[in-house]
Amino acid sequence: MSAVESRAVRFHEVGEPLDVLVQEQVEVPDPGAGRIRVRVRAAGLNPADWELCRGFMPGALPRGIGFDVAGTVDAIGDGVDDVSVGDLVFGSADFVAQPSAGVADIAILNLWFAVPEGLDAARAAVLPMVLETAVWTLDLMDIQPGETVLVHGAGGMVGFAAVQVALGRGARVIATAGPTFASDLEAFGASVTAYGDGMVDRVRALANGGVDHALDVSRPNPGAIAALIEITGDPRRVVTISNHDEARGQGARVNVDELMAAGGFPSADFLADYAALAAAGDFTVPVVATFPFDEWRAAAELSLSGAPHGKVVLVP
Repeated sequence: MSAVESRAVRFHEVGEPLDVLVQEQVEVPDPGAGRIRVRVRAAGLNPADWELCRGFMPGALPRGIGFDVAGTVDAIGDGVDDVSVGDLVFGSADFVAQPSAGVADIAILNLWFAVPEGLDAARAAVLPMVLETAVWTLDLMDIQPGETVLVHGAGGMVGFAAVQVALGRGARVIATAGPTFASDLEAFGASVTAYGDGMVDRVRALANGGVDHALDVSRPNPGAIAALIEITGDPRRVVTISNHDEARGQGARVNVDELMAAGGFPSADFLADYAALAAAGDFTVPVVATFPFDEWRAAAELSLSGAPHGKVVLVP
């Protein structure tokens, strides 16, 4: 094995993504122990990529963006015995210890699973971060079959996934969403209502017996947590992934706080099961657009727009 040259999108200083990101050539090393190297077939963009640029999880610079990856195995580190060179896998790029991440021709992965037959690289690449966030947060909520769950912000991709996961666990789901995905969410089995004025009363009418849990996956917006507390009647029955400060100030729960207090992020082995469901057409994360690598700036602009209506994917 030997290091290889790769295009990569990286930032050398913290700031607004489109101001600090640049495309450049980097040398990607051999994978270390417990890592693999892949030739990237697809990389999904996430809001977390833009927060990294703004200073979230600070680390050594320069660093790359792109957490979600699907690619063909190019090299294998010591201690890895579950893949072979040439296998198509999806997983998470090691964006902390490497000179680049998933938005590159070559990436080092620290978590991977086989892409099942029937699932293309782009649809596999968008699964990891969305599903990890949804599943880990729903696990914290300890939802029981038959309970009523409100997913606030189900038009976003974490919410879209969370609706499907919660329904699969036997919960009754009410979702707030705009018109883009309302019919999809209803087809899954959720009751759907719009955001905005009157949302509390509309949810209560749909619940007809109360809401046991509220999962806030909406974009940061003042008042979201207060409305969910009003619906559930108890701040401890509200968990957010986004409106952190408001939740902390009102006694509601923040998913990342509880995950870190419990020792960090749990296993993500469930990703293999959901990939199989996606291959069979029984689970989906919408891909709104794919872009060739050199159009990464247009892809970033769409993702940063706040309402891309699906996942944005780069295809080197």
